[in-house]
Amino acid sequence: MADAFSSAVPDDVLVVAATRAEAAHVPADAQLLITGLGKVRSATALTRRLAAEPGRYVRVVNIGTAGALHRHHAGLYLPSTVIEHDLSAADLAALGYPVTDTWEVPGGDGTVLATGDTFVADEGQRDRLAARADLVDMEGAALAHVCADFDVPIRFVKVVSDYADDSAMDWPSALDAAARDLAAWLVDSRWGLVQESPVQA
Repeated sequence: MADAFSSAVPDDVLVVAATRAEAAHVPADAQLLITGLGKVRSATALTRRLAAEPGRYVRVVNIGTAGALHRHHAGLYLPSTVIEHDLSAADLAALGYPVTDTWEVPGGDGTVLATGDTFVADEGQRDRLAARADLVDMEGAALAHVCADFDVPIRFVKVVSDYADDSAMDWPSALDAAARDLAAWLVDSRWGLVQESPVQA
């Protein structure tokens, strides 16, 4: 419940979530953007918001759930690195078209978040991704890309909802508890306040 969190809500921090369920307990007067699922929808929604209000936001905070790629991961994480796992960056660079597929994020805990448009619910795919990352989602890299373009700092806050295997199909049942943890983190962290510097591509 939003009224359980009694911290002043800043007007210059944009909270971004893919689904309304993940943001269900964010205080009602927060600056909140619900993007929809996946890279295209999230990038489009955030681009529209930042372009419409240039200079308004001191940072973006992406809250949401993520699949854990290793069994020892559980709870809440603040990724330091975000990778776009389904972009063939090396192949494109070899063809003469270099693209960015990795972003470094200040203020994180050292975990790596992999982003792609595939809903990972297969152990084989999970194990391949586990060689590169700790967590997987469907929006993070797209949001990092947009924030880098707009020179706006971003933080990522992810709560593990499943283990990127067949348990991922139970994702909806984990959302409310995750949403409470995410809202509590926002208030406890003073809305993601850290020594800011823009996301690095």
